Amino acid sequence: MKYLFRNDYSFGAHPKVMDAVCAVNLEGNWGYGDDGHTARAKERIRQVCGLPEAMVEFLVGGTQTNVVACAFLLKPWQAAICPDSGHLNGHEVGAFEATGHKILPVPADAQGKIAPVDLVPVLERHQDPHLTEPKLVYISNATENGAVYTKAELTALYAFCREHGLYLFVDGARLGAALTSEANDLTLPEFARLCDAFYIGGTKNGAMFGEALVITRPELADGFFRMKKRMGAVMEKGWIQGVTFQTLFTDDLYFNMARHANQMAKRLQEGLKAKGWPLWVESPTNQVFVIAPNDKKPILDEVCDYEDWCPYDETHTVVRFVTCFHTAQADVDGLLAALPDLN
Repeated sequence: MKYLFRNDYSFGAHPKVMDAVCAVNLEGNWGYGDDGHTARAKERIRQVCGLPEAMVEFLVGGTQTNVVACAFLLKPWQAAICPDSGHLNGHEVGAFEATGHKILPVPADAQGKIAPVDLVPVLERHQDPHLTEPKLVYISNATENGAVYTKAELTALYAFCREHGLYLFVDGARLGAALTSEANDLTLPEFARLCDAFYIGGTKNGAMFGEALVITRPELADGFFRMKKRMGAVMEKGWIQGVTFQTLFTDDLYFNMARHANQMAKRLQEGLKAKGWPLWVESPTNQVFVIAPNDKKPILDEVCDYEDWCPYDETHTVVRFVTCFHTAQADVDGLLAALPDLN
């Protein structure tokens, strides 16, 4: 048996999501999100975020959401500050730059996070009007290294952004994992009030596809639908996303799935450590990063799907395992049993 730990979108959707979509499959709905299901999903998201005036729009995937939202918030001469490990900078093939905007990367810490002190040199260097103007700060929560921003960290970062006229945008592809992590001390409403825009990732947490973009300050949202349409991001059968997100936010399904994924990752991480497999970073979310001896990788290849993350040294590679809503305890225990003890 080969265990699937390569990513959190190897499987389709949670059965409750599939059942909900099938139940209205031949109902007949208006297109482009102008339907009752989408309206109710948007209202539900405003409720759970505690933001009754926020703009909510659905997009298909994370890269599309990052690019459309960040480009929308910026004037043509403005730029985005991004951790060098951030998805916008390192894993989207220049999609954001293709809109004509520049990314100003800053070194992230070992957890993939940045702080106000990291932004100061960028602002100082770009006072010259012949240079792009930094206007938006992009971060991910959870980060690409599996870490979570604490309430104190996010509060400080947002206060700095407001003081210096910067927008704070949070990539929430794994927001469910972040907010249900044992390392998290923020509720969703608290989190939502500490940024200007963010999205609730569905693709990586039990949806067939889809992300819910939230622009928390309504004065920033004027014209967004036209930008979304201009960039080819309006889905004709938008009601599917409406039904999906209604289901995700019924009976706490969204957070229950994310909590389960985190629990399975914790079990896997602790089991790997017990067997002598060293960690690259301690991750409190559903991504597990291990320093694997290269001579043991054929065993990994035989028993599971995973991802090579980055080289570690001449004889080791950092590999990533990811858990999801469908990961069973038997999958974790089976993988651990199949791997050799390195102690």
